[in-house]
Amino acid sequence: MSTTPISSMPAARTNYTSVKTTIHRKLIQKLNLNRLNEVKREDVRREVAGILETLVGSESTPMSMQERERLGQEVLDEVFGLGPLEPLLADPTVSDILVNSYKQVYVERRGILELTPIQFRDDAHLMSIIDRIVAAIGRRVDESSPMVDARLNDGSRVNAIIPPLSVDGPCLSIRRFGRDRLTAEDLIANTTLTPSMLELLQGCVKARLNVLISGGTGAGKTTLLNVLSSYISNRERIVTIEDAAELQLRQDHVVRLETRPPNIEGKGAVAQRQLMINSLRMRPDRIIVGEVRGEEALDMMQAMNTGHDGSLTTIHANSPRDAIARLETMIAMANLNLPETAMRRQIASAIDVVIQVSRLSDGTRKMVSLAEITGMEGEIVTMQDIFVFRKRGIRETGEVIGDFEPTGIRPKFAERLSVTGIHLPVNMFDVSQRRYGD
Repeated sequence: MSTTPISSMPAARTNYTSVKTTIHRKLIQKLNLNRLNEVKREDVRREVAGILETLVGSESTPMSMQERERLGQEVLDEVFGLGPLEPLLADPTVSDILVNSYKQVYVERRGILELTPIQFRDDAHLMSIIDRIVAAIGRRVDESSPMVDARLNDGSRVNAIIPPLSVDGPCLSIRRFGRDRLTAEDLIANTTLTPSMLELLQGCVKARLNVLISGGTGAGKTTLLNVLSSYISNRERIVTIEDAAELQLRQDHVVRLETRPPNIEGKGAVAQRQLMINSLRMRPDRIIVGEVRGEEALDMMQAMNTGHDGSLTTIHANSPRDAIARLETMIAMANLNLPETAMRRQIASAIDVVIQVSRLSDGTRKMVSLAEITGMEGEIVTMQDIFVFRKRGIRETGEVIGDFEPTGIRPKFAERLSVTGIHLPVNMFDVSQRRYGD
């Protein structure tokens, strides 16, 4: 057990930080930063390590070998990477990095938020890291443009917001995506769904049904979309449209389109609707929209209704019924003054399946509903649940207990699957086929 008095720990940290800052400044002065990109990274690292050894040796503060190695790595992270965030970016278990202020950094692991001991020196230090991120994509963030979206080299999605919009200093949010995308087998192992539900969804994709994945932030919509897209044939031409490129399709014939934000003068923006309209001229077999969020919903519904079946997309909503209501709102944003009944008929004829995914209180992600849109009844879009997740309680450990259950309803689209050669087991929808999800 350490005998260091508690009262001396802040002073020790301050001293370490001071030494680190001094060495970082001297290192920048010694290095020729203009040539860092012209030589091999390992050669530069060896040079940096040698300079560090000399600089640390000249400091009056005694440091152990472990402290020197730690200091060296942290300074290298400042020079080459994103400073204090580098260890988190290297941790495959971290799915979100949330910097609320320079002295408060949270991460999400397996659906659970936790506070980390990582801190920046001050607001200026955090701002320098934000500037480094946005400069890499030719953007800037300042008082005239205090919000920015960006993407790291590994595909992680970044959002930064600074004063005066963020009251307590700069804020940074990083949504990370695993180096190895989750597979269908992973979803089953994580009890996100059952083999029967996956078999049904696989059939829906192969039979070219239009699928809408609904859920909240971090519920696993994009992960499920990636899994379902893997069932698309390699012989098909796929066009993906995203606000920030996140999809990881493995097919050979994929065209990836991404929106563009406005430049510093507020010009040059390209919205999803423009990409959606353009994609129809690109001879797509399938159109995959990462997330439908605005007036492009109208163009997507029309595409689904005019021969571009087998399309996939996601939407932010709390239930399948809410997802339909949100689609109505988005279609109305196109300002065509369509009657509500006409909008609902568009939706009812375009969407075949609505999947609801949710992140539960214990951090696990479940497919809580798999519903079929069956048509219109009067002015209402009708749908029926095929599979549901029924929550039965919570253990003392906080773990959610529940079952995946078929509702006993055989979907109308089962005939469509059968025509395309996909024959589902007779007992798949039998209510006795309950599968535990705990």
